[in-house]
Amino acid sequence: MEELRKLEQVQETLSFMQSRGVVVSSSNNNDDSNRFLANLILLLVQPSGKLDMTEKCSLILEYVPKLSASFLEEALPRLTQEGTQVNCFRSGFVNENDCGEVLVGLDGMQRANSTLEDFCRSYFMFHGMDANHPQAIFKYLPVLSFTESYIYQLDSLNEKIVNMPTDGVTVSERGFQEKAYEKQVSKLIDILKSDPFRPLVSLLERHGLLTERIVEEFRCGEEYWALERKLCCALMTKKEVHMTLESF
Repeated sequence: MEELRKLEQVQETLSFMQSRGVVVSSSNNNDDSNRFLANLILLLVQPSGKLDMTEKCSLILEYVPKLSASFLEEALPRLTQEGTQVNCFRSGFVNENDCGEVLVGLDGMQRANSTLEDFCRSYFMFHGMDANHPQAIFKYLPVLSFTESYIYQLDSLNEKIVNMPTDGVTVSERGFQEKAYEKQVSKLIDILKSDPFRPLVSLLERHGLLTERIVEEFRCGEEYWALERKLCCALMTKKEVHMTLESF
């Protein structure tokens, strides 16, 4: 549905541009060019901070002449490899879309399946749910599925951090400046350190499902991931780590 909505927006933009004489009627020779221009128009009309339309046009006129094919070719691998790995978490992994909706991915949902199966097989009766009345289970199944998927996505993010190659460089939480993977680790760690459960907490609160116990479990989860990163860093750099039982 989302892709259909985008296609509809592009088509409406093309029709508008044609009605104003900005582009000629579509043909096989200029379809790609017209779609590119339509997508550019859609980008320009999107809200961007305090910029108004006049300021956006001024920026385009000022900076487009500075762009070149060689510049775009140089930017392409950065945006399709390193950038994509980080942005997949920022723009649809643990964050919100333009409508304020929290998003989860298919991988997280697939990983959450085992937890959902365990719940349906063994635990639902402890919550006063009757197996003979499946509506009691399905009432909360969407929220449970979403919550588990969200947490598994955060766990995948933490695993990505601890499994990144270091080439002898310590993967710490101080951030990096020089190598691409070092910068990426720093960005991913920042995601986990910047209240990663906030969107999920807000969602559960809106549905009246948030409890102090849940908040405490989220806090413990953040501590666990931080400890996991510390231990993996120590193993990779062969450093000794001193910690108390309270760390667990």
